[in-house]
Amino acid sequence: MSSSNIQQSASDTALTDPVRYPVSASPQVRTKRGFVLVLMTLLVPGSAQLVAGDRKLGRAALRVTLCVWAALVLAVILLLANRPLLINLITNPFASLAIIIVMVALAAGWAILFINTLRLIRPVLLAPPARPAVVISLVLAMVLGSGSLGYAAYLLNVGRNAIGSIFSAGPAMEPVEGRYNFLMMGGDAGDDRTGRRPDSLSVLSVDAKTGQTAIISIPRNFQNAQFSADSPMRAIYPDGYNCGDECLINAINTEVTNEHADLYPGVADPGAQATLEAVSGTLGLTVQAYVLVDMEGFSKLIDAMGGIKIKAGGWVPMSGYFDEATKTHGMPIGWIPAGDQTLDGDHALWYGRSREYVDDYSRIQRQQCVQQAMLKQLDPATLLSKFEDIANAGTKVVDSNISSAQLGSFLDLAIKARGQDVKRLTIGPPDFDASFSTVPDFDLIHERVDQLLASASGAQSAGLPDDALVAAPTGGGHLQAAALRSPAALTPAGGTPAQQSPAPSDFTPVTTTPDGEPITEEMLTQLKLEGDEEAIRQLVATNGQCAPL
Repeated sequence: MSSSNIQQSASDTALTDPVRYPVSASPQVRTKRGFVLVLMTLLVPGSAQLVAGDRKLGRAALRVTLCVWAALVLAVILLLANRPLLINLITNPFASLAIIIVMVALAAGWAILFINTLRLIRPVLLAPPARPAVVISLVLAMVLGSGSLGYAAYLLNVGRNAIGSIFSAGPAMEPVEGRYNFLMMGGDAGDDRTGRRPDSLSVLSVDAKTGQTAIISIPRNFQNAQFSADSPMRAIYPDGYNCGDECLINAINTEVTNEHADLYPGVADPGAQATLEAVSGTLGLTVQAYVLVDMEGFSKLIDAMGGIKIKAGGWVPMSGYFDEATKTHGMPIGWIPAGDQTLDGDHALWYGRSREYVDDYSRIQRQQCVQQAMLKQLDPATLLSKFEDIANAGTKVVDSNISSAQLGSFLDLAIKARGQDVKRLTIGPPDFDASFSTVPDFDLIHERVDQLLASASGAQSAGLPDDALVAAPTGGGHLQAAALRSPAALTPAGGTPAQQSPAPSDFTPVTTTPDGEPITEEMLTQLKLEGDEEAIRQLVATNGQCAPL
């Protein structure tokens, strides 16, 4: 065969290639070709153009695709080898902006490839019944590919804006004696208030390596709080915040905001910073940062999560108006029953704040439970499915001086902490007498805090059971582990052994009266109408017991 005949044969073969030249193909082959090109554009962007269209465009798109795959492989490697670095890259304001721009460009380019693929398919050549199926499949593939990538860029931008609104741009902090210590404050803000008066104060102490967490709760009515040695407020209150019954620890925020803000030049929230210094001095602990939660907006965050699930130990009233003359509440506007409950934001807020018929310490226990339920139930599936609502709610709820540069490290610690037991200490009942908050023994507080942190890190790293670690004071305020000592050595006057407390979930909800009659809202309402406050108090006495589900 002559060379001219060979060239003619090759040309005829090329013109009958059904992928590049579908005119000569059968209707069935054209339909199959259409679906294949759609699938190729979805799985390997640029490959459809390479085999059936503009090869130059296909090669350029394929190079970009390979670069994206390489970046994804690198991200997986970082996830496995250095997760904090990956999270820091995503949360860094400049890096995240660059990622968003790249993702938007990729989404737009991918959409252009899908449109180009539709041109290559040439729907007019398809059999009429096949046209809608091929076009619909292409639109769905475009939504799945380009649309999902664009939406991911949008969510990343939502998260970027939320991080910028909530967290500071300050310097990163180092762990103190192997732990990060954060002050969690819950309070109300409003147009008629200058400075929050926190209703709840808790320190979260997190082991910098293991994520093992301890929570130390301080009652809002704690008196004579000690400011840390470097606090500007120490010059005003050298012997502690001891100006009388009005000098409760939760009043520091408002007083400093209104009267002593000049002592904190350049500080965004002087009241919060002064409260942090008072908590540090009181506990003998270096607290490095604070997170301030607005309780009225708190319910929005829980609603955004889809609610929280708890086991409630007793009925909790949603209190009515407060009568200043009789110092009693009016008829409750509702009740939260004992037992397993799913609480929306409004009910969770009431559950954490109600203190009618019980003391502040029961409320502290419920607040801790709500916090733990949120952490436990904010799993990756919930976070991804409700990310936008959670991020938007967070900007209205949370304020913090934590540096955004360290979010990667702290999120990594939060992941490690999931599933681990949380150690607890309350500077009041059940760990101290009710009167302890009025006349506190600071040496004893420091000792108990040291014991708690030793049990939350030392025992874990040594592989010892929690109750085998007993902290004995030594010179300089440090502790030595004395294994297998009697638990009684941990018991302060009027207190209970920190390591011998029953597990938080080890209780049975009180749902009946001592006579076995079921407790109902109607029963409690009738007792209220009869003025039998003491009977109600006895029936709801266990409402401080709570466990996340």
